[in-house]
Amino acid sequence: MALISQVFGNEIFDPFLSMINKCPVLNTPTDWKEILEAHVFIADLPGLNKEEVNVEVVDDGSVLQISGERKEEKADENVKWHTGERFRGKFLRRFRLPENTKTDEVKASMENGVLTVTVPKQERKKPERRVIEIEEK
Repeated sequence: MALISQVFGNEIFDPFLSMINKCPVLNTPTDWKEILEAHVFIADLPGLNKEEVNVEVVDDGSVLQISGERKEEKADENVKWHTGERFRGKFLRRFRLPENTKTDEVKASMENGVLTVTVPKQERKKPERRVIEIEEK
């Protein structure tokens, strides 16, 4: 697929990159995988530390919410920008959790700008087998 771009002076404007930077879903890529004992969410948050990220379980325990903000650089009249492609501003991702999760045991860790959230699963109860006695009439 060819990259669609327009030239403005010395800068090449990429409308696709511009759309990604403005969209809080596209600019916070997150993987969700399910393993035997948990649901694991892995989000790329380059340049952020754990104090700039919020992990919450909301909506009565049915939704995992990851949010935060990449701070804007302070304006400086002595700086001339040539490109600004990295996303800045607030972001928010929400994931509806399956019913078999233990939301009171969620754990999160962050290393090198990668957030990992682990939501343990509850053991599923096997249906009980009941023998029904047949009555005579």
